[in-house]
Amino acid sequence: MKTRGFIVTMLAVAFSFAPQFVNTSSAANGYSAQLISPTTGQVLYPGQKIRVEWRSILPPVNLGACEMEVWLSLDGGRTFTMWISPWMDPKAQYFYWTVPNTPTNAAVLDIRFGCEQFYPESYSPQPASTFAISNSTVPSY
Repeated sequence: MKTRGFIVTMLAVAFSFAPQFVNTSSAANGYSAQLISPTTGQVLYPGQKIRVEWRSILPPVNLGACEMEVWLSLDGGRTFTMWISPWMDPKAQYFYWTVPNTPTNAAVLDIRFGCEQFYPESYSPQPASTFAISNSTVPSY
């Protein structure tokens, strides 16, 4: 009887901590984003100034200490090594970006949201909107 009670207690304790160890998707924790531009398959050119635009759903928290960041991956979303946005208010839905001279056929953006100690940094990579950065200059038409 003592062993059974001990096992039940241990299971109860384990399950009470379980939510802290579960990896949830960004939509499940109240944040999600959808990239509008650049679009899938679009070719960008070094030096070109473009509007990076998205729509987002923000969690129901005080947004006073929150921010948005946009990161660039050059390898199809495996790593995001370039922070390309200025510091942005979480309600921002776009910014203007000068395309760097980093040629790739697998550019992906990650639109991040976080609130320091109030809400963990949440990621929203956009692999369905892969675009290219050309190795040549902007064509003149």
